[in-house]
Amino acid sequence: MAPVGDAPCDPAAEERHEERAERDDHCHGPLVPDRGPSAHLGVGARPGTPVDEVLALADAVLREAGLTRADVRSLATLDARAPEPGLAGAAALLGVPVRGFAAEELAAVSVPHPSALPLAATGTASVAEAAALLAAAEAALLVAEAAALPAAEEAALLVPATEEALPAAADGATRARAERAVLLVPKRKSPRVTCALAASVPFRPNEDAPGVRLLPLAHGYIAGEPGSPPTIPTPHTTAAMDMHTHTDAHDLRHHGDAEVRDDKLIDLAVNVRTNTPPDWLRERITDSLTGLAAYPDGRAARAAVAERHDLPSNRVLLTAGAAEAFVLLARALPVRRPVVVHPQFTEPEAALRDVGHEVGRVLLREEDGFLLDPAAVPEDADLVVIGNPTNPTSVLHPAASIAALARPGRILVVDEAFMDAVPGERESLAGRTDVPGLVVLRSLTKTWGLAGLRIGYVLAEPDTVAALERAQPLWPVSTPALVAAEACMSRVALAEAEHAAHRIGVERAHLLAGLAEFDEVRTVEGSEGPFVLLRIDGADVVRERLRSLGFAARRGDTFPGLDRNWLRLAVRERATTNRFLQALDQALLMGC
Repeated sequence: MAPVGDAPCDPAAEERHEERAERDDHCHGPLVPDRGPSAHLGVGARPGTPVDEVLALADAVLREAGLTRADVRSLATLDARAPEPGLAGAAALLGVPVRGFAAEELAAVSVPHPSALPLAATGTASVAEAAALLAAAEAALLVAEAAALPAAEEAALLVPATEEALPAAADGATRARAERAVLLVPKRKSPRVTCALAASVPFRPNEDAPGVRLLPLAHGYIAGEPGSPPTIPTPHTTAAMDMHTHTDAHDLRHHGDAEVRDDKLIDLAVNVRTNTPPDWLRERITDSLTGLAAYPDGRAARAAVAERHDLPSNRVLLTAGAAEAFVLLARALPVRRPVVVHPQFTEPEAALRDVGHEVGRVLLREEDGFLLDPAAVPEDADLVVIGNPTNPTSVLHPAASIAALARPGRILVVDEAFMDAVPGERESLAGRTDVPGLVVLRSLTKTWGLAGLRIGYVLAEPDTVAALERAQPLWPVSTPALVAAEACMSRVALAEAEHAAHRIGVERAHLLAGLAEFDEVRTVEGSEGPFVLLRIDGADVVRERLRSLGFAARRGDTFPGLDRNWLRLAVRERATTNRFLQALDQALLMGC
């Protein structure tokens, strides 16, 4: 007879998972509701599985949830398996009853992590998850009946929260029951057993059915990618740094905010520093609102930026974020052969294409650490764009290597949107006047949390600044944004930014150390930005699993030079990183 449990996972991966799950510093507290533990084990097992194997996996699952055997209320399984000595014996040692469910009941439950083998054998895509959810939901119903809920509340229990996510033929009552449970630990596997852990969701007056949840959601941005599933771009080799022109399927207009729109997820997709703007900056912006009746006057902010970089004001142009600067460069400068060094922020190429330019690409190679080789850029390129530190690779190129790209008659654009996240801003070219054709772009939206205000600036030769300014509309930067720019140039603000850069370095090292524990993960060495780039085989699938676990990561396949196996992660504070590492562990095991 076909086995009931799912196909076994790689034992080494299981062992690594269990080791990580036991470490306190990878947990931000047990993943259980505040109401107190009342856990139900769902178990799928092959015939003849011994008690010891069932208990060993059950104990591992309980440890992962931060619970003990004393917190277990039942052991649930397929009714045909309930008399099995291994399951009955394990339940007896746990001191709980065995709850058997008919195959039809289990099949009516939409499980978060389906597998083909149990579906073929029993009609349910995971015996362990479905049984755990039903047992926990049944307990919730018993509590509700004991509490004598009003009739209106009982009627509300029959309305599924996510009708489209459940099988069309599913029994309504069974679905409603399953929605009163939260999955604390998804299915875990040993050679002959699968086990999952669920808890009851209590009924509260006027509460909508919450649906099955895997992890409790914490703070974060509204997230989600609207519309169709992720597009798979035309692949580009990174084996050579050749020149190319492209009209491929990379979505150059896709940015990290698209990952955080529709669902409440913890945001690792957007590279804006958390807990920003700081209070003092909010107050300055708020105070500026009393002057909204007057037209914006950018002279003070422009002078402050110039002083900060020790430049004359005619070398400074204030813009509505760095993104506006890329549009101005594409529209105002008479270039013939623009080249963008990839992988990097895609907006410069998109802006150039929008005005009809055929854009050349230089693709940096992973085996070279995505470091720039100036010789790879064609001599006849009259506009070259490169990021430093580069988004998404987090590579900080030597200033000398970038300056070596300068040529008479060439505009050299260096996107330094994340340079203020590098301690000491080493390798910056801002303030340099000895590099011909140099244009440096800066953004204040990342470090100071002003993405919604739109403020950045350009540092360039006076003739270039004048040409870009002529392409701007009147009053392109609002009064609150100008006030913010001036405030962020103060000595106190610069000292705070420097402190934040050091803090980011510490938190990035912690994230990289955690990622290094996963054999499946390869990170780009020498990361210097407030984000890291990592490679996982099938990262697009892992990214979707992470979404189901409550985390948004930036997809990599929209960056030329990368493909579906890459993800970018923003550096966050340690507690969030620890929870993410735990979720990544689970996401990787879902494919086992």
